[in-house]
Amino acid sequence: MELSLPPLKIKKHAALYRRFPELQQASLRDKQQGQWILFGQDLSSLRIALIEEWAQQRLQLVAAWQVGDYDVLLIKNDLSDPIKAAVYRAECDFALTKDLPELNKPGLVVMDMDSTAIEMECIDEIAKLAGTGELVSAITEQAMQGELDFEQSLRQRIATLSGADEAILAQVLEQLPLMPELIELVRTLQAFGWKVAIASGGFTYFTDQLKAMLDLDGVYANQLAIQDGKLTGEVVGNVVDASAKAYYLHQLSEQFEIEPHNTVAIGDGANDLAMMKAAGLGIAFHAKPKVQQQAQTAINYGSLGAVLCILSASLVPHHLSWKNQPVISG
Repeated sequence: MELSLPPLKIKKHAALYRRFPELQQASLRDKQQGQWILFGQDLSSLRIALIEEWAQQRLQLVAAWQVGDYDVLLIKNDLSDPIKAAVYRAECDFALTKDLPELNKPGLVVMDMDSTAIEMECIDEIAKLAGTGELVSAITEQAMQGELDFEQSLRQRIATLSGADEAILAQVLEQLPLMPELIELVRTLQAFGWKVAIASGGFTYFTDQLKAMLDLDGVYANQLAIQDGKLTGEVVGNVVDASAKAYYLHQLSEQFEIEPHNTVAIGDGANDLAMMKAAGLGIAFHAKPKVQQQAQTAINYGSLGAVLCILSASLVPHHLSWKNQPVISG
């Protein structure tokens, strides 16, 4: 696994200005009045034309830049429901730019692990090897939808693992699939001096490995009880639930002296909502409908690098040339 990937570059790109010549006419005042960003990979003129056709409204493009392979457009129009529907139909993402955390100031990102930092639910994979996969997966889905109390459902799932050999944890770890662009997201945030942590209803066996791999500033998760090489079907201590995640974010922001406004929480399940509400910005990442409805913003089509598309918009009011910024080229 390549862990030395470079940070994503945030840069102005001449091709975008050739593709959308109206950008050349945008004044500084227009840029200051930008309301929201549209972002995705390969924002072609055809795709923008389709969005305008479906929304029955012309988009007022006032600035553009790239974040890695993502194109980002700053738009002056109000973000209406027809525009939102058209953007999703075009398989792009959007985010409001008002009151964003500031990327060029000290900040903190706390993200969920399962189905956010990694592409699986660890407990489901453990259960498959323990022979209780179908039962546990069904309970996991209900819990992530918010249909079950998280602590109760977690204890219920872990109980099915009683007597399983602890070696199955190593088997799952060997196949641990990182979410695309996780490494680049972490490296870019670190280049800006941000702190990055994981708060998970999953297990320390996996979060500790991610902490070591990515040089994270903290991890918080449940510890599986093991006795004589076997899982006991219990956790050690209290369960890390929604309120515990929110408290951990608060703890880290105080520890690192980071303004609450400059904190970001990223997750996909109902167990992440309290953490998202506690943060300056909550991002629902390929999340369940209930989570998307309550989060401040959502990423449905991009991967984790899209988080930087959102945060990079905070740089626009300061200097559209992107000069004097870490890992940024003009």
